[in-house]
Amino acid sequence: MKVFNVGLTGGIGCGKSTVAHLFAELGAAIIDTDAISHALTQPGAAGLHAIIDRFGPSYLQSNGMLDRGKLRTLIFSDPATKQALESILHPLIYAEVLAAMPACQAPYTVIIVPLLFETKNYLPLIQRNLVVDCAEATQIARTMARNGLPETTVRDIMAHQLTRAARLARADDIINNENGLETLYAQVATLHAQYLSLASQASPKS
Repeated sequence: MKVFNVGLTGGIGCGKSTVAHLFAELGAAIIDTDAISHALTQPGAAGLHAIIDRFGPSYLQSNGMLDRGKLRTLIFSDPATKQALESILHPLIYAEVLAAMPACQAPYTVIIVPLLFETKNYLPLIQRNLVVDCAEATQIARTMARNGLPETTVRDIMAHQLTRAARLARADDIINNENGLETLYAQVATLHAQYLSLASQASPKS
């Protein structure tokens, strides 16, 4: 079987999940590293155990769930803490992605990696990278509406991600997500046809 993987990335609030959903509707397989990360930090999961071992039980809520807001505040105030958290979660997430890939039987797989260019681990796995883009003001407004976060927190998150210009400079393909679902779908459909063609020429899985 041939393998063709697309790394899908973009800043917070750009619409990565929406774009991935459209690719899935057209027949692509999807691996979402954010969903994997969330699963790994649920009660009883390996990631949560490791986080609490490292940072202490004060980062657990009374219901046993991870206090994501408190942890977010900590890592944004201390770069060393952010690196410590990443050293816990990133290898676990990467291992889950590798484990999921053989089960993807679609013509190609879209791997959603918000920090695709920052972490670099996933670049050897992909044949194309796709950046979902929108204006920074749009990112902020969408994230505030979706997550209920204050603007200062959203800007902090963005400050810890690659700049919009740097992402675009590294993009193989770009989807602009400023003009509604119909326009978005048209862009996805065009790239889907391109990826099908490229996948048909890809090397067989070893």
